[in-house]
Amino acid sequence: MIRGYLIRHSMTGSNALGRYAGKRTDEALSTEGISLCLDRIYPQTDVVYTSPMRRCIQTAGLLYCGKKPVIREQFAECDFGIFEGKNYKELSGEPEYQKWIASNGTLPFPEGESREEFQVRCLEGFCLCIEHCIQYQYKSFAMVVHGGTIMSILDGFAIPHRDYFHWQVKNLEGYEIETDEKQWASGRREIYVRREGTDIWK
Repeated sequence: MIRGYLIRHSMTGSNALGRYAGKRTDEALSTEGISLCLDRIYPQTDVVYTSPMRRCIQTAGLLYCGKKPVIREQFAECDFGIFEGKNYKELSGEPEYQKWIASNGTLPFPEGESREEFQVRCLEGFCLCIEHCIQYQYKSFAMVVHGGTIMSILDGFAIPHRDYFHWQVKNLEGYEIETDEKQWASGRREIYVRREGTDIWK
């Protein structure tokens, strides 16, 4: 079995203000976000994968000091289009936002990505990571990525299946997962969630 940890990056200024910070907003961690990383001990792993965005690379460097991450471009956050950089209060009078809310988040982000497009690339990136682990016989990994990336991966592969929004996590929270490398190599791509939230760091 290969054991993995899916970890959402630490706090940014946009997170604190409830703003949509996607692929177009490559911000660093806030002072609070840096401090939060220093308060916890995370399981050490054979390899660390990250999104190409600064908030993820910076978080990985603090949690896994001295371990150079493997960057996966597919793990970049979703492109939120015209919602980028705004919060729900600022968007409350925007007709496109009301349509998106009414669709339960299933409509594409105006001038951005659809959930399907985002999920396809996240799943592609995850598959590349598992294949990398199998190739080099790694038995454990960490992925320091975005909340939406985690939701996409688990919605696509977790057994038993849960809806996309079921897998939401806060900053520095995540999931401990396992997958059977032999089954994966044979085409049976399944993830088993073992622990979630902050429990995985204890």
